[in-house]
Amino acid sequence: MPSRLGRYAVRRRIGSGGFATVWLAYDEQLDSPVAVKVLADNWTEDHHVRQRFLEEGRYLRKVESPHVVSVYDAGELDDGRPYLVMSYADQGTLADRLELEGLTPAQALEVVRQVGAGLQALHQRGILHRDVKPANVLFRTVEGARAGETEVRAMVGDLGLGKALDMSSRLTMIAGTPSYVAPEQALGEGLDARADQYSLASLAYLMLSGRAAYSHASLSAAASPGTPPALSTPERPFPAEVEAVVARGLAPDREDRWPDVDAFVAALATALAPVLEPGSAAPGVTSTSEPWLPVDPHLTQPGAAPSPRPESRDLPEPGRPRRGRRRAVATLVGLVALAAGGAAGYLAEQRTGRDATLSDDSGNLSVTVPVGWDRAVATAGWTPPASPGSKEEFPALSVGTSRGWTDRDAAGQGVFLGILPGTALPHQVPRHPECGAADEPVDDTVEGNASVTVVYTGCPGGVTVERVVQVAGNRLLWVQVRSADRATANAVLDDVRTHGI
Repeated sequence: MPSRLGRYAVRRRIGSGGFATVWLAYDEQLDSPVAVKVLADNWTEDHHVRQRFLEEGRYLRKVESPHVVSVYDAGELDDGRPYLVMSYADQGTLADRLELEGLTPAQALEVVRQVGAGLQALHQRGILHRDVKPANVLFRTVEGARAGETEVRAMVGDLGLGKALDMSSRLTMIAGTPSYVAPEQALGEGLDARADQYSLASLAYLMLSGRAAYSHASLSAAASPGTPPALSTPERPFPAEVEAVVARGLAPDREDRWPDVDAFVAALATALAPVLEPGSAAPGVTSTSEPWLPVDPHLTQPGAAPSPRPESRDLPEPGRPRRGRRRAVATLVGLVALAAGGAAGYLAEQRTGRDATLSDDSGNLSVTVPVGWDRAVATAGWTPPASPGSKEEFPALSVGTSRGWTDRDAAGQGVFLGILPGTALPHQVPRHPECGAADEPVDDTVEGNASVTVVYTGCPGGVTVERVVQVAGNRLLWVQVRSADRATANAVLDDVRTHGI
C-alpha cells in the first residue's frame, strides 16, 4: 500500500477492478477523507484506456448535482499513472446494502429517485452513464437540515463507461454489465438516455422484488432479454400499476419506454404510493420524520466490514434457461452469483485452525477451504440451464467470504461446485473480462476424469479459476474458485471431491 498519492495520505484500499484501484485517503489541508482512483499500472501505456480514465473525471466535473460523485482534484504519479480525487462514499454501495438486508418499498423508491436525479443531471449535460448497477450506486453521510443530524445520500459513481450523448448517437464500444444493460447497448447500436433508464428500471426491479430481473451471462444474452418474471410474489405483492411502470422501463424496444428518467421516477412514485405504509414513505412522496436510509455505524468506521446478513435456508431458483445453442457451461457465469446468494446454513464435517470441510445437502459434493471462506454457504442444490424448460435440480455447493463474492467487481474469495448434465467437455468455459489476462486452457485429467481448466489473473480479488470435469458419462462438474493467490486456489481445487457420482 502506498503511503501517499500526490499530497493525499493513504489509509486503506477501498476496492479494485480491471482498470483502476480506489484508495481511501486523507486530505490533510482540508481535513477531509477522500477517495483516490488510480489507473492500473498495466494500462498506463494504453492510450485508449488512459483517455477513458481521464474522460471520467472530465464528465464528473461538468455536473453539479448532490447525486453525482464529485471530482475535487486530478494529478499524475511519479510513474506516470493518472489519478482522480473524488468524494468518499463512507456508507458503501447499493450492492453492500442489499448484501446486508433488503430495502422497504419506500427506501427503494427513494434510491430510484436520487439515482434518477443524478442520471437526469448527467443527461442534461449531454452525458450517458452506460453502467448503472448496484456497485455504482454509492452512499455517503451528509449533515442534515438540523444541527447534529446526519442523513444518507445516494450518488451515481464510476463513469468509466460514460459517453457524450453526441458520440453515443453513433456506433460505439459494446460494454456494460449484462444483467443491467439495455438491449440496444448490448448490440452496439447508437444510444440515448433511454439506455440509462432501462438500467434504472432494472435496479428498481431488484430493490422491490429482492431479485434481479435478469441474470445474463454475457452481453449477447442481454441483446435478446425476453420477458422477466413477474415483479410481484406472494411474499412481496405489488399492484398491477407498479408492475406496468417497471415493465415499461424494461421494454426491449426503447420506443416503448418512458420518455425520460424523470417520467419513469414520477410514474413509479405514483404507482407505489398506495402500498407505502404510513410513516415509512420516502421524502418527496409523503411527509415523514424518519430517515429514508439509516446510517450504518459499521460502514462509517475505516476498515470495518459490513455486518453479517441474516441467514436463509433455501437457494433461490436460478431463473429460466438461456436461449441459444451454446453449451450450458458457457452460460453459467451469471448463475453462480444466484447460487451463492442463497442459504447460509451448512454442514461442517471437519474444522481445524486453518481450514474447514463442507458438503452439500445431498452429500455428493465436498470441499476444504481456508477458515473465513465459509461466511456465506449455500448447500441446497441448483437448477442449471441444461435445456429449455428443465426444472431438474442437481447438487451444488457455494462457499465464500461474503454473499457477494461472485459479483464481477467484488474482491471476495470463494468456491462454487455444481453438477450439470453433459456428455462432453465444453468448447469454452465462462470468460472474465474484469480480469487482466487469461492463461491458455489446460486439458488434463482429475482423478482419471477428463477436465479443462483456465486461470484468469489480474482479477479484482486476485485470481479466478474455471474448471469443468467429466465426472460421469452424462454428468459434468463445474468448479469456480476466486482467490487472492494461485497457491490458495490450487489448494482448494485439490480438495474438491465428488461422492457417489
